[in-house]
Amino acid sequence: MSASSSPTVAGAADRWVVSVKDLVRSPGSMRTLEEQWPAPEALSTPLIGIPAGSAVDVDLRLESVHEGILITGEAHAELVGECSRCLDPIQDGITVDLQELFLASAPEGGSDEERLVVHETVDLEPVLRDAVVTALPFQPVCRPGCQGLCSECGIRLEDAPDDHVHEQLDPRWAALAELTKTSESGTAGPETKTSSDETEER
Repeated sequence: MSASSSPTVAGAADRWVVSVKDLVRSPGSMRTLEEQWPAPEALSTPLIGIPAGSAVDVDLRLESVHEGILITGEAHAELVGECSRCLDPIQDGITVDLQELFLASAPEGGSDEERLVVHETVDLEPVLRDAVVTALPFQPVCRPGCQGLCSECGIRLEDAPDDHVHEQLDPRWAALAELTKTSESGTAGPETKTSSDETEER
């Protein structure tokens, strides 16, 4: 992708820290930024996310306003994960909107969550992280109609034969069946012994 005339701070770890020196004290000025940066760590849920270091395409508008620097645009990346139903691998794309106002100075009584212009730079990594993590599905599926796995044997239900069933014993009867089996086993010995004694007496 084409790079803007004002480069990002050098160093892979700082790719998401962008210089706004040309905009800080110039309300009304604006520039665009089209870049491809490596994804930071932990852009994921337990089952799906953007692998760290993979390419993220960003298309941004940086605008100087009275309060500071307004960032708007979008980011696109590839997702990698697994289906929450059948555990098959998933690969998909994700595009998120990015919008954040970086204040030129911290206001009195402001919260810690407010983002600031620091040393004439803005850090876009937290903005990307908030947008991506909230957009990721908590239980991703490989396709809407995925039937998942059999809870008894683990076979994929879509691959199972039509007559694939498992005998389901009501747990209320399971204890009774076990008790009956134990009772029958316990009475078998004495009956056999009595029969043998009677044979010997004859």
